[in-house]
Amino acid sequence: MRVPLSWLREYVDLPADVSARDLADRLTLAGLEVETVDELGTDLTGPIVYGRVLEIEELTGFKKPIRHCRVDVGDANGTGEPQEIVCGARNFAEGDLVVVSLPGAELPGGFRIGARKTYGRMSAGMICSASELGLWEDHSGIVVLPEGFGATGEDAIGPLGLREDVLDIAVTPDRGYALSVRGVARDTAALYGAAFRDPADVAVAPPTGEGQAAEIDPALCDRYVLRGTTGFDPDAPSPLWMKRRLHQSGVRPVSLAVDVTNYVMLELGQPLHAWDRAAIRGPLRVRAAEAGEKLETLDHVRRSLDPDDTLIADDSGPVNIAGVMGGLTTEISLTSTEVLVEAGHFDAMHIARASRRHQLSSESSRRFERGVDSAVQLAAATRAAELLAELGGATVETDYTHIDRTAAREPIVVRASHASSVAGVDYPEGAAEAWLRVIGCRVESDGDVLVVTPPTWRPDITDPNDLAEEVIRFEGYENIPSIPPRARSGRGLTAGQRLRRAVGRTLADAGYHEVLNYPFVGERDLDGLQIPADDDRRVSLRLANPLNEEEPLLRTTLLPGLLKALARNVGRGLTDVALFETGLVYLPKPGATRAPLLPVDRGPGAEELAEIEAAVPHQPRRVGAVLTGNFERAGWWGPGRAATWADAVQAARDVARTAGVELEVEAGQHAPWHPGRCAALYVRVGGERLLVGHAGELHPRAVKAFGLPERSAAVEVDLDRIERARPPVAAPEVSTYPVATQDVALAVDASVPVGLVSDALAEGAGDLLESVRLFDVYTGEQVGEGRKSVAFTLRFRAGDRTLTAEEAGAARDAAVALAAERTGAVQRG
Repeated sequence: MRVPLSWLREYVDLPADVSARDLADRLTLAGLEVETVDELGTDLTGPIVYGRVLEIEELTGFKKPIRHCRVDVGDANGTGEPQEIVCGARNFAEGDLVVVSLPGAELPGGFRIGARKTYGRMSAGMICSASELGLWEDHSGIVVLPEGFGATGEDAIGPLGLREDVLDIAVTPDRGYALSVRGVARDTAALYGAAFRDPADVAVAPPTGEGQAAEIDPALCDRYVLRGTTGFDPDAPSPLWMKRRLHQSGVRPVSLAVDVTNYVMLELGQPLHAWDRAAIRGPLRVRAAEAGEKLETLDHVRRSLDPDDTLIADDSGPVNIAGVMGGLTTEISLTSTEVLVEAGHFDAMHIARASRRHQLSSESSRRFERGVDSAVQLAAATRAAELLAELGGATVETDYTHIDRTAAREPIVVRASHASSVAGVDYPEGAAEAWLRVIGCRVESDGDVLVVTPPTWRPDITDPNDLAEEVIRFEGYENIPSIPPRARSGRGLTAGQRLRRAVGRTLADAGYHEVLNYPFVGERDLDGLQIPADDDRRVSLRLANPLNEEEPLLRTTLLPGLLKALARNVGRGLTDVALFETGLVYLPKPGATRAPLLPVDRGPGAEELAEIEAAVPHQPRRVGAVLTGNFERAGWWGPGRAATWADAVQAARDVARTAGVELEVEAGQHAPWHPGRCAALYVRVGGERLLVGHAGELHPRAVKAFGLPERSAAVEVDLDRIERARPPVAAPEVSTYPVATQDVALAVDASVPVGLVSDALAEGAGDLLESVRLFDVYTGEQVGEGRKSVAFTLRFRAGDRTLTAEEAGAARDAAVALAAERTGAVQRG
């Protein structure tokens, strides 16, 4: 909302020394964010004066009409002689009062005025158009002023309002009242303790008879006013002051009838519509649209209407989409002499949905969907009709239509100290009651209890906290002390929070970059992952109002977001990428129904809580990672190493190791991984073996579906299950005795998993074994076809003595023996 300061001062007795920037600071601190203060005309300098056209000589012989004018500018030019000016405009005549920029003046945009010879004549100055002065956008000709506007030679900068400070306010959806000069003026008056003159305080005489016949649907419109005028002059121009204010407020001047409705809307916050009454057939009806109805709106678009749209219709059918845009058939034309002004209070939700459905965000719909004053319609329509009479020569009819189905606002009971308890500040006694009265509330006090009835222009005030907000913002948000919370002893991070942070640090240290993806997916994403139709991951929650129609589902796996992020990075030229994400997935419970809509005046009961719990999906926390290209980059230190399925498995091992959990790895098959390069990951919880995830190389079809490089790998593990498997934290026993290292190489069948050999060695080595680590895998002629050699380092240590070579050798032999028994391994060398 753009508010010229001079317009604001008409309704508020602001101190003269209050600048626009001072006011902007105060309003922003009170919750009306002033984004900018536009200082219009600061780049404009005089002399810019009124001039009277004395003589016009038409110059011929040029490609376009040119006129040589002699203009009386009084003593402004220093001589008192008429000023000679060459001008190409043709919308003025001898005797007209115009605006003249004399040599030395500078117009907006850095345009300097001087004296020069042009078209064979001397031109000393310029007769100005509205656009050249920055008044409004109009290139049709120069500004011709009405008689009596000013005397020749007088300065025109001030009277024309060429210099003006305009507040540009970012109005939030809950403060629709601030989309008007009236609303901003009321807050300004409250902040400065100044007198406020309500522009809606318009004297309205009772009707002398029935006006235009009308009917309303109370569910769509609870107040409807129609005021008619006759004898309107369609050629009457909008006055300069009105066009100037509309332009300063960001609204383009069109014609007098349209400009009047826009002016009153900006002034009072009530959108209006003006009809050519001669084009209306029968009574007007406010009703819902019927299936199949169409309407051509003022933007010349024929629109199919929805049964949820609120319409204004006559006997011929729809003539308006109420609160959004008028119809073309009843538009004010160049011959309209009978104007019917409409002011209605329409249901905000219907207007908001219609505006979005038809993609028509108008100044009218912006106000209706935020909520307008339900009692200002008669004053607004009367104000507009009187302006049409004053400026357009119309006669205001004394009979009019006023249908009122509004209900009185319910009072809100609140403690006087409620604002203090919310803000944590002890406000003075009576402050809450005083501020609530200032904003227009009716307040009845009974000790510490206030019974508050909000005003009609504040539909956003509905509960005690809204009232508290009003008190706090006028007392000053800046006066609320900043007291950082102090954590109680032992109230730090939970074990789960510490684990999640540790996992993130571990993966970052391993070379992965963290990403945060939206939790929304589509059927196309699941198809790209090659997930079978009967897979549980296909069962997902569908959003009622998705941000993107192609992603209406809540994710059941982290992989779609990760793979799309990987493809986006690769598409931007990054060849070596490793990403990870920690986040929730959403798994619907079998037989779950929609959660109940609970009242706000009480807490939920046990049964309601149970219904909510049953409707809320299971939300396990998972860790996923994807990688492609080189996992170890090449450089002066040596050649790089391409990322493989083993790196994805290692990422899972790193997550488990960070949690202090032993991860069991074996071959598996699970979409979207390659069936021959997929690892199933398990942990043990109290003797139960739980599947926690999968890792490996992605299936070629999944790679193609997401546009990824070949051999891309991925891992996804359930962090909640890994956390459940964490053993109790115990301080490790640190031995002071040296370690005994034994290497062993075993030849096994190529189909035997390395993890199975490692587990057998660990079990057979006994309690002296500290760790077992794979350091080599070899296939070739020396081990025979269909065989492989796996080499491990076994570390032995005792807590009470130094091991002898015989003890270490015996433990190694026992480990080899058990590996041979379980896997058919043969020791090499």
